Amino acid sequence: MTSTSAPTAPSSPRVGSARGSGLTGTTRLLRLAARRDRVLIPVSAVTLMAVVAGSAQATFDLYPDPSLASPALRETLDNPALVAIYGPVASLTVDALATFKTVLLGGVFLCLLAYVVVRRHTRTEEEEGRLELLGSGVVGRRAPLAAAVLLATAAVIGTSVLTILGAVAVGLDSAGSVALGVSWAVMGLTWVGVTAVSAQMTETARGTAGFALGALAAAYLLRALGDAAGSDSPARVLTWISPLGWAEKVEPYGANRVWVLVVGVVAYAVLVLVAFALLERRDLGAGVLPSRPGPARGSLRTVGGLTRRLARGTVIGWTIGFVVLGAVVGSLGGSVQSFVDSPEIAEMLRKLGGGAGTIIDTFFATELRFAAIAAAALGIALTTRMRTEETSERAEAVLATPVTRLRWGVSHIVVAVAATALVLAVAGVVAGLLDGRRTGDVAGSVGRLTGGALAALPAVWVCIAVAVLLVGLVPRLTGLVWAVLIGFLVLGEFGPIMNLPSWMTAVSPFDHLSHLPGGTLDTAAVLGLVVVAVALTAVGLAGLRRRDIA
Repeated sequence: MTSTSAPTAPSSPRVGSARGSGLTGTTRLLRLAARRDRVLIPVSAVTLMAVVAGSAQATFDLYPDPSLASPALRETLDNPALVAIYGPVASLTVDALATFKTVLLGGVFLCLLAYVVVRRHTRTEEEEGRLELLGSGVVGRRAPLAAAVLLATAAVIGTSVLTILGAVAVGLDSAGSVALGVSWAVMGLTWVGVTAVSAQMTETARGTAGFALGALAAAYLLRALGDAAGSDSPARVLTWISPLGWAEKVEPYGANRVWVLVVGVVAYAVLVLVAFALLERRDLGAGVLPSRPGPARGSLRTVGGLTRRLARGTVIGWTIGFVVLGAVVGSLGGSVQSFVDSPEIAEMLRKLGGGAGTIIDTFFATELRFAAIAAAALGIALTTRMRTEETSERAEAVLATPVTRLRWGVSHIVVAVAATALVLAVAGVVAGLLDGRRTGDVAGSVGRLTGGALAALPAVWVCIAVAVLLVGLVPRLTGLVWAVLIGFLVLGEFGPIMNLPSWMTAVSPFDHLSHLPGGTLDTAAVLGLVVVAVALTAVGLAGLRRRDIA
């Protein structure tokens, strides 16, 4: 007699297994993402470490005395406008001064790296349809987000550890160096979580950028308002609302409060959990917030009009930022004279901004060069939008009309060139208006500072041209333009104080800028930069005309 048994029910996934948790394929996606970012992450990490180490070494050369306490220096460093930009100095020591600018600004750059990595491997992949293709195979729903978060986390921690090692290697205090790495980790890890949540909120990479970068700008503003307020002001609580303010509370080379890392890790964990929860509440290709078409206003008759319309929000936001920057720089003119009592700081400023004119002219030249680098970032963002439009297949719809590739590409370049000129002019005018109260000659101050700001445009155009070159010839490597910009920043701005050879610093277009205000316009250098920008742009546009559209 043959016995029969009931059919066996299919086994359900084990609780906690990769398949049951939706994490199947995470390891392979992580390896793929790491391979795609094998240049971006290491170059960014090494560059940030080099900025800290190079700045520290240059400061040691200027200050043989480890104690810097002086009433003039303390008064200058406590200037509300200066504190609003760079945050408060932790102590009047060589180590604290050597990292005064890099603690906050370096952390902001690390936040941007975390944002780029997470967005690229989540929302950008989803918007371009590749995640849908992967999802049709043996890949869990949560795997792409998990891989992106893990890679960005590794990038943040790796950069922080590398910076600690570099800082200790050049002679900075080891405890303070660990605190510096902790402050960067607090900011970077928090923005891994912020970007992960932002990628779930909207269905476009551009929307993700709006949420994540808008949150970064808001955090910077809250921190600036809190820091600039008096020590007894209730507004000081704003620094605890901002993740950038948390990082400041570490006070590297001062109090060294490494326990603040717990705050950052908790925020990171909560935000990542929220991102995974939101992932389960939306469809693939959609966002938690539905997209709704806006009202039909005006008309778009040309491809240039379309490009300007798409860039309008970005340009407005950056213009507001440059108004604030100009106001801060202009308001500092009256306190710069105290640098005369500190010849070492004056020497550092001269290396950064040139030795032409008075010490106040040198200060303005230094700050306007940094403003030019920020303007270059705007120009690159507007130019590389061509690649975003292409990969999202919107460019194909435009090019299916009588619009040629050349007209389409030129429209983006024109917008980038005009926008960078606008924001630099705004910064110069606002700074001149405020500095005019010190000099008593408003028109003269506006003319000097606006001219000094606009004199940096040729270097900005070279950066835009590099972006055009990559988009036209090697579109898959378009993201490398950001590494190029960081390299230009290090060579052109920190190269002199790091005592790099002149042939190396000459690679950066910012190294060839005239020292304005205070100096004279170097016409030959301006023409040389313009020729390089035009040549690179022409080659990039020629490549765009000949290659296939994605």
